[in-house]
Amino acid sequence: MKTSNTAQELFKTAYENRYTWDENFPGYSANVELIQGQESYAGKIFIHRDLTVEVSEISEKQIQEGIYIQLWDIVTHRKPTPFNESHGKHEFIKGSTDDTQLISIVVKGDSLDSAYKIRGREICQVTRVKGSTAFTIDTHENLDTGEGYIASRYDAVFRDVSTNEVQSILKFEDTYKKIGKYYLMTKQVVQDSQDDKDTVTEFNYSNIRLLVPAMACIGHIRSKLLMIFFLVSLSACSPISLPQLV
Repeated sequence: MKTSNTAQELFKTAYENRYTWDENFPGYSANVELIQGQESYAGKIFIHRDLTVEVSEISEKQIQEGIYIQLWDIVTHRKPTPFNESHGKHEFIKGSTDDTQLISIVVKGDSLDSAYKIRGREICQVTRVKGSTAFTIDTHENLDTGEGYIASRYDAVFRDVSTNEVQSILKFEDTYKKIGKYYLMTKQVVQDSQDDKDTVTEFNYSNIRLLVPAMACIGHIRSKLLMIFFLVSLSACSPISLPQLV
């Protein structure tokens, strides 16, 4: 079966409607606190301009890796990858449309065949099979940034392929804040239901600061030096006191 142009166009519209950071994204730093039960861990994180991730000041390796994975997931969804680069070689097959105008689309040709459900200009569900496990991610609420949507409440259900038995359920609630011109995550709450046991993990990000590009730093320092030179020259001609430069 060949690609359906209609299916590809529908999927492309929803794909390109996702909120992503632009090419000028400078990166940012933040304090991070991870809370799980009665335990809490605090550290520092960086997402750099090149979208590499750094987690520091946390000695527990497993916790550090957990935060790194969570941040890398954020980067994956915010990275502005062109449609043709991600899906240019894929085959799109349109399926049924239900009473709520939810359209099924199968995407074939990547490492994992994927089944999507799209409503309007938003991807509402994705299902994939990897080995003996199938997982389905359903989005229940989105944040409309005016520049694209971000999933803010969603869940992932993992099943055994052979028995269809549910292995685990993850429920996510994400909070974002606009810092400068970019929407950045300030909080994520994850509820993990597995083996009749629920575990809640909370990621909190505070003191979020956009990183200043190196050339901007040099320009800022140069401007201060020129101002100092100007004031010193002026003071040699008139009896004024120099203001303190911070």
